Amino acid sequence: HSRHGESRVSGGGLSTPEEHVREFVNQIKADVEASTGKSYTKFHAVTYRSQVVAGTNYKVKVEIDDGNYLHVSFFKPLPHTGAASELKGVEEGKTGTDDL
Repeated sequence: HSRHGESRVSGGGLSTPEEHVREFVNQIKADVEASTGKSYTKFHAVTYRSQVVAGTNYKVKVEIDDGNYLHVSFFKPLPHTGAASELKGVEEGKTGTDDL
């Protein structure tokens, strides 16, 4: 088993979202809806990849309504900085089989 906070796949590969990733995706749902101008009933993290820099860059495949998907990118700074996480981008019109 991996330790908390580490990707289960090294080298930026795809992983099943751990609890902290799912929680954060839920927290940024309103920001994503504001970015797309849409409201989602379903908003479920499916897979993700992360890259550690001065914090962590995440890219998450999110399942939304009607079997559609979004690719959501965000940056989560290191905790000691006290900085807020930042939504970096939302790609609409994705499918469950699109590369992340």
